[in-house]
Amino acid sequence: MFVGPEILRLLIDFVINSSAPTWHGYFYTALLFSCTSVQSLILQKYFHVCFVSGMRLRTAIIGAVYRKALVISSTARRTSTVGEMVNLMSVDAQRFMDLITYINMIWSAPLQVVLALYFLWQNLGPSVLAGVAVMVLMVPVNAVIAMKTKTYQVAQMKSKDTRIKLMNEMLNGIKVLKLYAWELAFKDKVSEIRESELRVLKKAAYLGAVSTFTWVCAPFLVALSTFTVYILINKNNVLDAQKAFVSLALFNILRFPLNMLPMVISSMVQVGVSLHSVSIVNGFFSWSRTEPPTLKRLNVCIPEGSLVAVVGHVGSGKSSLLSALLGEMDKLEGTVAVKGSVAYVPQQAWIQNSTLRDNIMFGQERREAWYQLVVEACALQPDLEILPAGDKTEIGEKGVNLSGGQKQRVSLARAVYCERAVYLLDDPLSAVDAHVGKHIFDQVIGPQGLLKDKTRVLVTNGFNYLPQVDLILVMSQGEVTEMGSYQQLMATEGAFSEFLRTYTAVDYTGNNGMAHYKLSQQNVIILFHCLFSVLLCQPIPGVRNLSKLSQPNKEGQNVRLKTENPEVGKLMESKIEPGLRWLLLPLQVQLSVFWAYLKAVGFFLSCISLLLFLTHHLLSLFSNYWLSLWTDDPVVNGTQPDRLMRLGVYSGLGLSQGVAVFGYSLSVSIGGILASRVLHQSMLYDILRSPMSFFERTPSGNLVNRFAKEMDTIDSVIPSIIKMFIGSMFNVLGACVVILIATPLVAIIIPFLGLLYFFVQRFYVASSRQLKRLESVSRSPIYSHFNETLLGTSVIRAFGEQARFIYESDRRVDHNQKAYYPGIVANRWLAVRLEFVGNCIVSFAALFAVIARESLSPGIMGLSISYALQLTASLTWLVRMSSDIETNIVAVERVKEYTDTEKEAEWKHKCPPIPPRWPTNGCIDIRGFGLRYRHDLDLAIRNMTIKINGGEKVGIVGRTGAGKSSLTLGLFRIIEGAEGHIFIDGVDIAQLGLHDLRSRITIIPQDPVLFSGSLRMNLDPFDNYDDDDVWRALELSHLKTFVSGLPDGLSHECSEGGENLSVGQRQLLCLARALLRKTKILVLDEATAAVDPETDKLIQSTIRSQFEDCTVLTIAHRLNTIMDYNRVLVLDRGEIAEFDTPSHLITKRGAFHSMAKDAGLV
Repeated sequence: MFVGPEILRLLIDFVINSSAPTWHGYFYTALLFSCTSVQSLILQKYFHVCFVSGMRLRTAIIGAVYRKALVISSTARRTSTVGEMVNLMSVDAQRFMDLITYINMIWSAPLQVVLALYFLWQNLGPSVLAGVAVMVLMVPVNAVIAMKTKTYQVAQMKSKDTRIKLMNEMLNGIKVLKLYAWELAFKDKVSEIRESELRVLKKAAYLGAVSTFTWVCAPFLVALSTFTVYILINKNNVLDAQKAFVSLALFNILRFPLNMLPMVISSMVQVGVSLHSVSIVNGFFSWSRTEPPTLKRLNVCIPEGSLVAVVGHVGSGKSSLLSALLGEMDKLEGTVAVKGSVAYVPQQAWIQNSTLRDNIMFGQERREAWYQLVVEACALQPDLEILPAGDKTEIGEKGVNLSGGQKQRVSLARAVYCERAVYLLDDPLSAVDAHVGKHIFDQVIGPQGLLKDKTRVLVTNGFNYLPQVDLILVMSQGEVTEMGSYQQLMATEGAFSEFLRTYTAVDYTGNNGMAHYKLSQQNVIILFHCLFSVLLCQPIPGVRNLSKLSQPNKEGQNVRLKTENPEVGKLMESKIEPGLRWLLLPLQVQLSVFWAYLKAVGFFLSCISLLLFLTHHLLSLFSNYWLSLWTDDPVVNGTQPDRLMRLGVYSGLGLSQGVAVFGYSLSVSIGGILASRVLHQSMLYDILRSPMSFFERTPSGNLVNRFAKEMDTIDSVIPSIIKMFIGSMFNVLGACVVILIATPLVAIIIPFLGLLYFFVQRFYVASSRQLKRLESVSRSPIYSHFNETLLGTSVIRAFGEQARFIYESDRRVDHNQKAYYPGIVANRWLAVRLEFVGNCIVSFAALFAVIARESLSPGIMGLSISYALQLTASLTWLVRMSSDIETNIVAVERVKEYTDTEKEAEWKHKCPPIPPRWPTNGCIDIRGFGLRYRHDLDLAIRNMTIKINGGEKVGIVGRTGAGKSSLTLGLFRIIEGAEGHIFIDGVDIAQLGLHDLRSRITIIPQDPVLFSGSLRMNLDPFDNYDDDDVWRALELSHLKTFVSGLPDGLSHECSEGGENLSVGQRQLLCLARALLRKTKILVLDEATAAVDPETDKLIQSTIRSQFEDCTVLTIAHRLNTIMDYNRVLVLDRGEIAEFDTPSHLITKRGAFHSMAKDAGLV
């Protein structure tokens, strides 16, 4: 590195000394080429090792985060959101990798500074101490900037985590947002967080401009102070070409470590923030014992092979009991033991983005006979017949394109297929109709079902199954209040028997031979004794250890993924991520992407930035040219007569450069922030405007990746790359101009070297771009799989499938690295060749200077070669930055891609205007209506023609998949009708804006969705109602006592997905939403499936009293809730099977009569 300035000294001596032999010049030229070439090879090898080490560190961090996510406790899981964990994987892991590349600059940069100062001392003597003083003065300035930058980094990361967390929740609950027409409210919430993030970025941009000003000006100020002291301390000190340009070359060497130090410091600050984030997340892994116990004083013994039912009111602790058995809750006292392997069916089914077959087999070997038996028993065969490719049909993320009942039956089939010793079933029959429920109980769960020899713990609200179970646990407020067989509990005449007689229509006198359970020490499989109190936290180690003792050794278990690739049917429009289509694009990034970014920045600001760049580099060229003129001034009486004038002009030019540097640094950063704001808002708005079909075929991990990684690239990476690219381009142009002016003969060589440079650059950029795209495309599946895993951790742990999921995550990371590693090698390939071109230019500049030494002044020669020495680094940096622009602008392309997707109808239509209080009657007239989920699929609803009068109460029933939920999707225009019309009070809903329609009708959906935030926000995100209205809605939904008992009342914070509330409580909050809106049409989509019969009765009573004059459509599996309705609509395969009053339908002894008989109502 320091050989170049020393050879420059020798070359200048050679030009000055006309008597020196010519071969000296040729030797110095050859030596210069050899040394720079060796330096290039060593440096590129070093960078290769650093990049590979960084890649390995990133892989290790991703693997550690994924493995930790699989064992994180429930308490920590609630506080460590998906958004924060995705940031750990995407942003923070990348920062660690970036730091590794330059970590050695921490010690090498100061070493380079010391060596440069040593050679400067040799050249200029003690005057170099003035330069040292300037550098020392800059240390506290930059220390303050670094500390302030860290503060901004912390604030930005906090805002970013909050934004990604909210975006993840919105994407997971997008269907609810659309049904309630809440998109704008949540868009405003995200925009508010984003504006806070951008305000911090803008402050960081001001600091960055100051930092760039100080570091760019540092070499010049050091040179200026050194030259000033040198000529002023002794008037006989002459600043000749040798001293000036050797010093200038050393100052340019000094520029690199001084420029790199702030970047390394910034990277360390960012990594420091990331490490802080990791420590916060790791802090939640300890057991939390600050909350009151959820379950108390449990003493339960369950015999092996028995069927146990757990019943109780909403929030009584039924699901918590299963979580405790799974080890998902913190055990405060007592012991718990589970003998044998466990299978778990959660209340809300967890479905993977894979084929239906893979969801059922869950990594197990294919056993055809058993598989068919399971499918038949779980009533899935009729569904397989209507799916496009049977069990090979791809189902979307979280099963978005399956009905609730289908998802629950797939989840149950998964558990049955795995054949475990203990089955924990959290209300699996709530999402299916009575006929299917009876079939599943008889064929799977009941005394004659496939699981008859297994231990089954069944949480249920279906009391008609209770006579057939061996043991019943009655829970209330986290305690078991009654326990015994059905006959025993009925004989005690306690609360349970009174409750049954009041709220069910089951024949309680039937004798269903119940096996009397024995508390034998040999067959006790679950034991709670003393005081067993639990909190939602870390898995219980004892449970896992005991389970392992009774299981065969699984170390040899095959966790390899199946490599067979059968032809898979597509229920989704496309399994291919949109990014894969890039591989079919032309090699060059489309100019429209650059144009879109420039438009987002603003043309005026772009021109101002370019002008400031040009001004800075012109001033730089002129200041160095002025220095060459100064060094060529004649020496009169041992001094240069115009040295003060020369010094003054040189100082003015340098300070003007600093002002221009500050200006362009600030303008580029502000332009980047403006572009970030525009692109983020555009993508957010357009994604919210996309139809549900878009979300069904697009994994949420891909969308989260756009808002996390791609927006981080647009926020931070692209502006800095643009700044470095334009700076490098002007550096190269300036160097070429100076070399051509000084040694015109170089013009003979430059076209050939330019041609070589061009071909190398284009070959690299084309390859690098495709590698970057491959890497980007292979990155999203990592986050999608991670997101999917987080949603199903309890299921994965219950089935003991952690190894298989870790293997799949590692496989996806390895696939990503296969694209990333060639990119590293390609970078080194480019650097070696470009530095060779640069070294050739340096050598030819020196060679032609030797040839033309008679006509060259020492000052011009020194200027030419000093610029040539910079050219190698500038050329390499220019190509790297041009490549980085093209590869990172892919982030804009990916964001822009989601702004060009298919859109829903307009949210608001001005024409035709609708009456302010529409609908006033709630009359629904459906004429020849049909809909399909995709243009190439059969109609899900066919030729439906019915009229529902205003104020009528209509029940909608039918087998799972009959089209009940599809009808509601058509009513809310979640799916647009394919034929026919729906009129509400005479208005064709197809002519309305979506928000005009959806805000005037209300639904209580099948899956209760809450968002992180206060209870009040979840009920009224637009703040349209006062607190009295909210409290009244809570009272009518039977939640007032619960909410008023919370420390923060309406301000109580719901965790992500509402996980700190039971499913029943979440459903009651959805009822409260409907009571607040109080529209003329109310749709209940299996809304009471997750609540106990008593709460169901209260809800039905509230609906009848509060919506007495409203039209109510109820999709029901509990037929007793609709027996007093005006009419019942029976659907079968998307068509009307029956439509009449309940009494007439029972008299007809048709489909409804059969369902009522299965439910025990006739």
